[in-house]
Amino acid sequence: MIDTFEKLALDAGKAILEVYHAGPNVSYKQDASPVTEADERAEAIILAGLKAAFPDIPVVAEEAAAAGDIPDVSGQKFFLVDPLDGTKEFVNKRDDFTVNIALIEDGVPVAGIVYAPARNVAYTGIGNQAEKLVIADDFSIASREPIGCRKAAAELTAVASRSHNSPETENFLAERGITSMKSVGSSLKFCLVAEGSADVYPRFGRTMEWDTAAGDAVLRAAGGMTLDMDERAFRYGKTAQATDSDFANGHFVAWGARKR
Repeated sequence: MIDTFEKLALDAGKAILEVYHAGPNVSYKQDASPVTEADERAEAIILAGLKAAFPDIPVVAEEAAAAGDIPDVSGQKFFLVDPLDGTKEFVNKRDDFTVNIALIEDGVPVAGIVYAPARNVAYTGIGNQAEKLVIADDFSIASREPIGCRKAAAELTAVASRSHNSPETENFLAERGITSMKSVGSSLKFCLVAEGSADVYPRFGRTMEWDTAAGDAVLRAAGGMTLDMDERAFRYGKTAQATDSDFANGHFVAWGARKR
């Protein structure tokens, strides 16, 4: 399955970079979030590839969901796809945007890929194996190496969003005496924890499941864990929620190898 994820993510990334270098035309969805031709082209590539390879597994994808095309995933495994996470970074010519594909089984992200085409790097996770891939200019895989969360030291390093910091995040860091901070966009925050460059990623703003599932899969494969505010493992496939829309996330904290 990871082989398929890798191929589709790289193909989608190639299409995204073509738009990136040409200059994207931006429109806006009902929630005022931006969408570009790159989002749409990448999602079409991924959806076609997943349907061909896994015709019996439903797919929840960001742009299709925005258009009202949401399959029933209750009681079965399904894919979560964000074809271009970090569209704001993409539009503003920052290189943190990613392609995200994940498989969910029983509410758990069990396989995923996060590919940052402008950075020539990808991260994969399945089971207890996580890897970092260096991508060549011809979109082939130049090298791969295993990664894992580091054992947390007395002083922790946090990673946070460039665009979505919050007072809750500041309070979380202050309460734990965390002063060392790294900032990066999109789902790469999970990957920094997974590769041992940081220890914790707190998120106290609204996200959707397709934003987080692939990075969470990489993190869990690398030995980490994402927890909700009740210290329970973060779950996916959240529908019929009383306080939010289907597949909307609550607050969470993604931890490295040792939770604090």
